[in-house]
Formats: sequence, structure tokens, C-alpha cells
Amino acid sequence: MPLEDHVPRLDDHTYDSIVAELRSRISRYTPEWKPVWSDLNDSDPGVTMVQVFAWLGEMLAYRMNQVPALSYLKFLQLLGVELRPAEPAQVQVTFPMKATHPAGTAIVPTGTQVIAESAGGGPPLVFETGRALTLLRPAVRALLAYDGSSSYESVTVVNETGSAFQPFGPTAVPGSALLIGFDGTRTFPATELTLYAWVAAAGRQAAVSCGVEATPAYPSATLSWSAWNGFEWTPVTLLKDDTSAFGRTGEVILRTPDTLATTVVPPEPVPLFWLRCEVVTSQYARPPTLLAVRTNTMTLTQMETVRDEVLGGSTGRPDQVFRVASTPVLAGSLELEVDQGSGREVWEEVTDFWASSSRDQHYVLNRTTGEVRFGDGRRGAVPIANVDNPGANVVARRYRYGGGTHGNVAPGTLQGLRSAVAGIDSSAVTNLMASYGGRDEETLEEAKRRAPAAVRSRCRAVTAEDFEHFALQAADVARAKALPLRHPDFPDVAVPGVITVVVVPDSDERDPRPSDGTLRTVCAYLDARRLLTTEVYVAPPRYQEVRAEVELVASGSADLAQVQRDVDRALLDYFHPLRGGEDGNGWPFGGTISFSRTFQRVFSVPGVSSVSRVVLSLDGVAAPECRDVPLHPDALAFSRAHSVTVGYDLARLGGR
Repeated sequence: MPLEDHVPRLDDHTYDSIVAELRSRISRYTPEWKPVWSDLNDSDPGVTMVQVFAWLGEMLAYRMNQVPALSYLKFLQLLGVELRPAEPAQVQVTFPMKATHPAGTAIVPTGTQVIAESAGGGPPLVFETGRALTLLRPAVRALLAYDGSSSYESVTVVNETGSAFQPFGPTAVPGSALLIGFDGTRTFPATELTLYAWVAAAGRQAAVSCGVEATPAYPSATLSWSAWNGFEWTPVTLLKDDTSAFGRTGEVILRTPDTLATTVVPPEPVPLFWLRCEVVTSQYARPPTLLAVRTNTMTLTQMETVRDEVLGGSTGRPDQVFRVASTPVLAGSLELEVDQGSGREVWEEVTDFWASSSRDQHYVLNRTTGEVRFGDGRRGAVPIANVDNPGANVVARRYRYGGGTHGNVAPGTLQGLRSAVAGIDSSAVTNLMASYGGRDEETLEEAKRRAPAAVRSRCRAVTAEDFEHFALQAADVARAKALPLRHPDFPDVAVPGVITVVVVPDSDERDPRPSDGTLRTVCAYLDARRLLTTEVYVAPPRYQEVRAEVELVASGSADLAQVQRDVDRALLDYFHPLRGGEDGNGWPFGGTISFSRTFQRVFSVPGVSSVSRVVLSLDGVAAPECRDVPLHPDALAFSRAHSVTVGYDLARLGGR
């Protein structure tokens, strides 16, 4: 039970109760006035005085009742618990080049902005690049998959629509290959070529292993990249492979030579420039499955960059406070400079001044409000006033702001550059996949619920509850479930030292599934807090579909169609992963479906007179009537639709 439920209310008197109590005591405490003070209506002057003091008493009681809440908030501050600021969404955006651009490449500069219409009719959302990208003019015209034995199979159409395909066939044996054909009407430039690949698991979405950035991550296969030079396949330099041999979503960066030549590779009838990705060695547990491969694609963040914003002038006094104009500020993005008369100096951001000396040029930033606070001369230096620039010697040279769930937009929503960039076809800019990771600022109630776990964990994940607590902080995650001793590749074996954290994103879908970016974000967050001996995996939830067949009788005054819709909606909400269950906080992991509670849920819908029959089905298999239905221990229930048959009691209606 939340601690807030135990906070005592020191005085529960209200204005009306105080007036009523004082009126009842008039005759007792002033008996000598009883003969002349018998009119206790609101028009009486004495009653008016009673009302004035009742109003004053209610104000005092209100202020007194704020003491427990104030003390609780001060304790939270003492423990270092603050409201988490909003976090920005991320998305992969493709920048096609104009066919008429004279050069073979173009540059997307750092800070290029792409806009999307806001769902609520507000100002457009802005997504910005955090680095530069080299674009390639020849567009991808064909993708061919070769399984190592038969002819090449064209997967061009499924790649364009974002459907799943296997680049190396169903076995991915050595010799299998993926061929990427580029437009052959012009010269293929020697450049740094970036390919972005979205990986889909065959069947259930794969778990993500944490710690891959800090420890060596060895791919399950060895791939060789080459290009056709007119006579043979010549090797291409692989600069970077974030996909780990197409085992996960990410970038592949190649250095292409200037000796490429066109050729015809059946079934493609026209000559194209070809890049080949060939399997040299293969130990895939499951052959890779891709959703799409795109060139000229990079990750953008829902943010905007502000440069050279003057915050004000230092007065030389302690505890000075300035504010940036735009919020929320992205973590680590503020570059603050102070000119104290000897030139601009960069000051360092810290979380607090407790470890700062009187000479340390430190400041504390509140990312939500944009407040910049300097020290008092004992803990943290005080900026010196500059007589040559008294009103503008504190400057934010650069910072970025943005964030919120409104940044989680659907595929195809980003459709234009905010300002033109040479060589880019602005009308064709788009995002193939939805954005992810946007999160609103934490509410006070959420912080109160988080505080006990934060105090207990002390920024280190040890228990299962600690992992769940940190998973909820890492990204836009609505629910998390830690499974100790559970390895995603060996679900039926207890593996010591392993823990799998299942995360459910905050989504309106019937079966919310986290994106690969969300899984990797949570993984990185947990990896920084896990024990050295703990092996952590972050996995999507396992869902089991529930369908109910209901036959019921409606009351004589009820609308049959309305009752049918209400029962269907009640069952959809009851079996929802995020708002279902008995408490409305989401269906419990592995929670058994109770026949009696389902029956009760149907019967409690307004307009239902009686329930004739309820049959529950799990993953298409009907369960016996009047029996509870167990789920897999790690599964969540969800439903898409239910069969509800509604009728009147004709015998009763005929007897009226």
C-alpha cells in the first residue's frame, strides 16, 4: 500500500461542519442570551461572526493538513528523489537524393531537421540529426536472396513494403548471399555507404542481451562484403556492423571502391551496380529475417538545438539563478559559458554542489524548468560580474530540448525537411518504422511510488524488484517483469546468474510489443546497474489470445446492440495487458483466467439480465465450460474480439 495512504489528516473539519458545530454550542455556552438570541439564520449578525471564524478555522486546518505532504516531499528531496524529466523519441528517417543532383553523393549536415504534424493540432514536431550522413545518389533498385543452391529470388517488393524476408534463404548455409542492386544509369561513386537494416525474428521477437557494448559480442556468422567490378567480385571494406551479421537492427557502413561496373543478374532484366553480402561461416541458431534494408537512412531524435542564447548577466552574488528559454533540456546537451572579464570560460554541469569547492566552476541544471543555478562561494564558485558586459556575460552556447510521448509517431508521419538541403528530395523523406522512446515528465504520484524502490536499490540492481524498477525508468515502459534464472534460449532450464526482464511498452495496441530500440535502450540502462556476475537479457512479452463466446439475456428495457458493445468492451478491457485484470493495472503475468470472475464481469454490465453460456478459448483452443484456464507462467493475456450473442426473454415479455 502506498505510503500516502498512511499519511494522517491532522484536521478533518470543513467550513460547514465548523458552522454546524458552533451553532449547536450557542445555546449551551451563552444561556444568558437565549431569550434574545433565538434567531440563528444567516441574516443574524452573530451567525455572520460564526461564519467568519469558521472560514478562518477552515483555512488554518487546510494549512495544517499540508504539513504531512510537505514533510514527505522534503524527505524525498533529502533522499535525492527528483521527478524524471521528459525524454525524446527516436526514429530512423530515409533521405532520398534527387535524381537530377549533379554529384554522386550529398551530405546531410548535423542539425538537419525533419518535421511531422502534431496529432493534437499543435505546432509540428521536429526531429533533428545528431551527426552528419553521406548520401548516395544511385537508389536501390533490386534485392536478390540466394540460398546457396538454387537461383536468385527477388525480394525487392517485400523490401519496399517492409514485409519480412530471409536474405540468405531458409538455411543460411555458407555460400548463401544477399545481392543489392543499385541504379546503373550513372557512375557509382567511391564513398562511405551506410545501409540500415531492420531485423525481425522468425516467430517470437528475440530477446536482447545486455552488456554487449562493454564486452565482446561475437556474431553467429561471418559475412563477406564485395562488389562487382566487371570481371569479378572485389572485396569491399567493412567499416562498421551494428547488426552483428544481421542478428539485430542497426547500421552497416561500407567503403565502396570506384571500380564498380554494371551487369545483369537474373531475374533482374536491366544492368545494375551490385553489392554482395555472402555467408562465409554460419552458426545461426535461426536464419536471419529482415524487414527492410535502406540506404541514406539514419537515426533522428525529437529535439531542437538552440545556439548562443544569452541568459543574463552575473551580479557576483551567491546562489544566482538563470533560465533557458526552451524546455525540457536534453541530458548533457547544455554548453554554458561565463565571461568574467578574461574571456569566455566553460562551466561544468553537476548534479549538486555537495562535492564542489569554492573554486569549482560548477552549475546545477533543472532539465524540466530550464533553471541554471550557480554556487554560493563555499560550495561552487560564484560567477564574477563583468563590468564590460554587465547584462549578458552568461551564455548558453548550445543546448537541445524536446521530449514527451507525443514524439512517438506512426510510420510515414515524418514527411518533409524544415529547411532545404542541397541534393535531398524533400518530398520523399519519410520514416519506414514508428518512432520510439518518447516519455513524458514523471508525475508526483509516480515519484512517490518509485521512491521506496529507489531508496532500497541505491542505483544498483540486485533483486528482481530492482531490475523491474530500473526497467520502468529506462524507456517508455508501462510494465516490467523480472524472471530470475531464466535464459531466453533455454526457457525450461534454470540457469544460475541469468535474469530475463520482460518489458511491455506504453501503447494503445491490444498486444503492445517493444521495438528493438526500446529493448536495447532498457538493456543499456540495466547493464550500467547490474552486478558484474549477472547476465541480463531484455525480452518482449509472450502473449496468449483469449476469446470468449457469450450468450446472455438482456433486460426488457435494454438496447441489444448497446449491451453487446458494452459486454465486448468490458471483456476487451478485462483481458488487456496494461489496463486489464481485477485491479485495472494490467493482466498479471501467468495469471489464470477465472471462469467465475469472467462470468461476473459479463453479468455486471448494465442491461444484462442473465448469462446463459460462457466458453473461453485460449490461442484458438476452447476450454471446458465452467473451468479456469491457466496461462503459461510468463505469458500475458490479450484479446482482439469476442463473440457476444444477446437476446430478450421472450417468455417474460409475452407474459406482460
